Amino acid sequence: MPAAPPLSVTGGAAASGLRTLNMSRLKRVAGQDPRAGFKAAGRDCGTSVPQGLLKAARKSGQLNLSGRNLSEVPQCVWRINVDIPEEANQNLSFGATERWWEQTDLTKLIISNNKLQSLTDDLRLLPALTVLDIHDNQLTSLPSAIRELENLQKLNVSHNKLKILPEEITNLRNLKCLYLQHNELTCISEGFEQLSNLEDLDLSNNRLTTVPASFSSLSSLVRLNLSSNQLKSLPAEINRMKRLKHLDCNSNLLETIPPELAGMESLELLYLRRNKLRFLPEFPSCSLLKELHVGENQIEMLEAEHLKHLNSILVLDLRDNKLKSVPDEITLLQSLERLDLSNNDISSLPYSLGNLHLKFLALEGNPLRTIRREIINKGTQEVLKYLRSKIKDDGPSQSESAAETAMTLPSESRVNIHAIVTLKILDYSDKQATLIPDEVFNAVKSNIITSINFSKNQLCEIPKRMVELKEMVSDVNLSFNKLSFISLELCMLQKLTFLDLRFKMLPEVLYRIFTLETILISNNQVGSVDPQKMKMMENLTTLDLQNNDLLQIPPELGNCVNLRTLLLDGNPFRVPRAAVLIKGTAAILEYLRDRIPT
Repeated sequence: MPAAPPLSVTGGAAASGLRTLNMSRLKRVAGQDPRAGFKAAGRDCGTSVPQGLLKAARKSGQLNLSGRNLSEVPQCVWRINVDIPEEANQNLSFGATERWWEQTDLTKLIISNNKLQSLTDDLRLLPALTVLDIHDNQLTSLPSAIRELENLQKLNVSHNKLKILPEEITNLRNLKCLYLQHNELTCISEGFEQLSNLEDLDLSNNRLTTVPASFSSLSSLVRLNLSSNQLKSLPAEINRMKRLKHLDCNSNLLETIPPELAGMESLELLYLRRNKLRFLPEFPSCSLLKELHVGENQIEMLEAEHLKHLNSILVLDLRDNKLKSVPDEITLLQSLERLDLSNNDISSLPYSLGNLHLKFLALEGNPLRTIRREIINKGTQEVLKYLRSKIKDDGPSQSESAAETAMTLPSESRVNIHAIVTLKILDYSDKQATLIPDEVFNAVKSNIITSINFSKNQLCEIPKRMVELKEMVSDVNLSFNKLSFISLELCMLQKLTFLDLRFKMLPEVLYRIFTLETILISNNQVGSVDPQKMKMMENLTTLDLQNNDLLQIPPELGNCVNLRTLLLDGNPFRVPRAAVLIKGTAAILEYLRDRIPT
């Protein structure tokens, strides 16, 4: 061991800054590996890893060696916290910022996009790692020493050539994110269920033929991607994953879905595209389901039973199936924004479809006889407008209308009683009204109301009588009004989960509605958000802030880990850049978290 350089320490405070943690760790690791004795670092790196990069990593605890054409990991990387740095051999006095003996343990190592075919057991020399990213290499296996990385929280081994996982991986009890997509896995290791803290698991694009029932013990799992495998079935026990929100089974060989899946109360996103399904399952307990993708299957029938429980659905993808009709009950899906019915055998549509507030409706590839091609070519809004016009054309005759009016109070003639009784919707939209008349609320009587639609009016404040429906209403649409603030009455809606608004600023009261799951506030002039208060909204999963006046995105917003959809495009901020935004919500949140001041 070379002699230590002379030290320049001024004052007791500087001397007391000497850490003992690293030294005790060095002795422990040396005990595990006879080769781990102290020596000068840098001799085994050559030019593949610049000394400046290693020096910076000792300070930050993070080392990024991606895209360096490495065929093996240099010893100096494994031993970065073990060996004495090269600069310590020089006869220099060390300033306060260059004291190598106060180095930080390496916690994040990125060696992706290289040519690595294997990793050595020297991996155990980095026991403090919380993030190990080795995606896009040529690894065929992982070393058994990986079991000693007990602090590991994120492991990315995607885009390699793994055929099997070592059993030792089940020892990583603190692991939260495991990415194994695009490998050659044919089975899943025994004991995998021991990863009890796992929240995000990606096994897509492998060669799996079964999912073990023991998977259901992954009780913390929030996101599971099994797409592009060879699965013919899913285990019934999958419904035990009580926290699962995102399940992707696209591109498999599934012919049926276990009925137990319909009992997954937390499920929000379900992808079943490109399988062999002939029947659409019912979802009696999936009241939070926001996106259902079942395109490119062989489904022949869509019935009311399939739709009536999808209270929160935003996206319904039924393209490339064998549907012949769409039931009138499609109008129950009052939250629906995107409906894809393209490439089916549908010859007509229910006119009531025009009452939905769809942003996107795909109909091409159907033998439709009731809608001219020129109308379809004009886009979604023209199709909806046409369907609404047919409702009026097919309405009651004048004599029938007269009889109905004679039996109806004049004040109630403006209220959509059918929507109240049948659809549980209180609809007084597109009236350009400055106030909601009392007769609208009076018409509810003893009926159950779950949705309120007062959009496209001239309202300047929240109608106070909405409080009368506080124990029933879950969806409120107040978009396209002239609201400049929100009164506290909105907080009293106990079951509110969906709120559509248009504002110049994010109202303070929104932060107090802890049941909210979706906030759509795009195309406004919002200039800031409070990330600390946003984090308190633990049920919030969708936040649409597109096309506003946000000059900066607070890094602390990255701590809102429950967000599954965060939309920020169309704002004047400089960072995150477009290259980050295009990667999606998870990448944006991680980017923001990495920039939180420490």
